[in-house]
Amino acid sequence: MEPGYVGENDGLTFWLARPEDYDDVMSISQDIYRGNDYLPHRYHEWMDEPDRVVILARRAGKLVALESGIVVDDGQTVVVEGLRVCPSERGHGVAGVIQAFADSYMKKLYPSIKVKHLTRGDDPGPEKLSKFRLLARRAILSLSGETESFDGFISALKAKLMSNEGAGGSGGTHLALETEQQLRTILLEPDIVSRLQLPGGAIIQDWQPLQPIESNLAVLRRRNLAWFVGGPPEKPAFVSFYTPPYPVTFNGGALRLNIDLYGTDQGLACGALLANLEKVRAELRGTVAMHVYMHGSLYESLRTFCQTETGVQECWEKWEQLFLERDL
Repeated sequence: MEPGYVGENDGLTFWLARPEDYDDVMSISQDIYRGNDYLPHRYHEWMDEPDRVVILARRAGKLVALESGIVVDDGQTVVVEGLRVCPSERGHGVAGVIQAFADSYMKKLYPSIKVKHLTRGDDPGPEKLSKFRLLARRAILSLSGETESFDGFISALKAKLMSNEGAGGSGGTHLALETEQQLRTILLEPDIVSRLQLPGGAIIQDWQPLQPIESNLAVLRRRNLAWFVGGPPEKPAFVSFYTPPYPVTFNGGALRLNIDLYGTDQGLACGALLANLEKVRAELRGTVAMHVYMHGSLYESLRTFCQTETGVQECWEKWEQLFLERDL
């Protein structure tokens, strides 16, 4: 058997993914995530990432499915990502077969794993949800616009924030975290989960949930995030960050910008969004698809805050990020 073969089941053979499988993987990724698929940008990074395994399923030599898992949380958790099935095989149980194999394979490689975590952007319904524990839901505000519109958009948000402050509201001061030690101090505070109401007790970075513990800081460091804190510097009431924008196929080609907000203060949420946009503005090019992830209680106020006449507009109706857990 060729190198990379790791098993078979139900007519499928399973293989560890290689860099040269990229074109085959892209060929089965049609219509994924409404043009916001991250994998074309991330695939080659995944090939070298520590504690990550990417498994391919083939039928008669043809690639039909992919699933990846990364081990986090001091080796206790595998976060499952990237599941996809080629169009001709969808609806025939292939997803379930590769998921079951991947669960078993990861457990053999990492016996310390106790649970599987995953996030998804659609509600699978009560039957599928019954197989998992629903740890949290986060609201997602999705906006899009051309880069030249973002200068006006940022100016409009700044004017709104100043007007709110004049009326007694406050966006607060949001400080950029410049060093690893600053980030460590904030994230390892014992009460951070309750103070920020972290969803399921985790920081979810670009759909990847990570407990705020020492071993996960290395994972976050690899993501090159821009972090901000709002409220008292010694005990921030708000934490936010953006993931560096990356290319997707949305609307014929765009940059995807993900901004994550943690905390429940509406004024601080508006200030945090503005701070992230001012910082990232120089990185934006062409069409931008922006997704802002937040506590559900913030959605309506952030949506209203972002309603401007600048060309940056809501592109999808409200949707949610579900954070799920299952024992392994």
